[in-house]
Amino acid sequence: MTISDNVRHGIEGSIVLKQKYGTKNVYDLSLGNPEMEPPAQFRKELLRLATSADTGLHRYMPNAGYPETREAVAAQLSVDFDLSFSTNDVVMTGGAAAALNITMKTLLNPGDEMIIFAPYFGEYVNYAANYGAVLRVVTTDETFVPKIDDIEAAISDNTKVVLANSPNNPSGVVLSDEFWDQLGLLLEKKEQQYGTQIYLISDEAYRKIIYDGLKYPSPLHHYRRSIIIESHSKDLALPGERIGYVAVHPDIDQKPDLINGLVFCMRALGYVNAPAMMQQVVSFLQSVTVDIDAYQKKRDYLYKSLIDLGYQLSLPQGAFYLFPKTPIEDDVAFVQQLQQFKVITGPGTAFGAPGYFRIAYCVDDRTLEGALEGFESAAKKFGIIG
Repeated sequence: MTISDNVRHGIEGSIVLKQKYGTKNVYDLSLGNPEMEPPAQFRKELLRLATSADTGLHRYMPNAGYPETREAVAAQLSVDFDLSFSTNDVVMTGGAAAALNITMKTLLNPGDEMIIFAPYFGEYVNYAANYGAVLRVVTTDETFVPKIDDIEAAISDNTKVVLANSPNNPSGVVLSDEFWDQLGLLLEKKEQQYGTQIYLISDEAYRKIIYDGLKYPSPLHHYRRSIIIESHSKDLALPGERIGYVAVHPDIDQKPDLINGLVFCMRALGYVNAPAMMQQVVSFLQSVTVDIDAYQKKRDYLYKSLIDLGYQLSLPQGAFYLFPKTPIEDDVAFVQQLQQFKVITGPGTAFGAPGYFRIAYCVDDRTLEGALEGFESAAKKFGIIG
């Protein structure tokens, strides 16, 4: 298994805690499972479709998805990125997980190398293993941004994919236009050096959850061989509905082969197609999001509270996680100690970044407020406050 015994014990410990004290008395900040409800427009469209007399709403459609849904996605992407996306640039999927898997299966032969940046979403490790890829992990600096020199050192003639996640889970960092420009130039240089093709996969599940008026910097403007992965789990608060998509750069080369490969892999991996009802609903919600200001208020409240308690952490630019340093070197031990104070978080080790811990603040205010007593007790125990 990819996780350590200590991490496994931590997961099992959370179950024991809830059984011992009751769910309401345990403050679970370990999962990126939004408590926020979907926007009102979602319910309106869902009700309209559920009561529609139209026939064929639940039948198979083309594996790539309904043409009208793909057209709606392409239209919104064209507005968001000032590029000319078409229906044929989009494949609808069962969330970002399916999108990542069909993309990796399409691109990767066994032995091909894929580069990821730590901290990373832990499932990337499992997805790479599914297709026999060799994973190269590039660590980041204290701002959680990888250094271009380190990426260059990791690229070889076997590198097929660079996978980036911005806004990042777990750090909340948004990679800048300057970074994307440097990375794009580097990948072009390495392609010429090795006579290969390197694809940049951008996991953008949190792209619309972004704070402080920041405009999302897109890799699409800096590298033509870019593929973006999107999910409506977060921006529409629909994680259980499993709806997302893959979109390729409109000017990517060999596009028909790539799209045909993605569609084939939808079948080969058993996904078949994205959920029919959700495809139809999100066709009308491409410009809609949850209340981002509500998440920013939670971020600001918890960030200030932890800073006041002596924790060291960066202010996230997006997503809905905080990623503080642990007061002791052993992040797993620290997370286990927090559980003794009835607070459940995730160790940085699970995200490829020992010495940190992840807090998901996509929970109700009562849980955030209740967890502060546990964070304070841990801060006192490890001497970061008096």
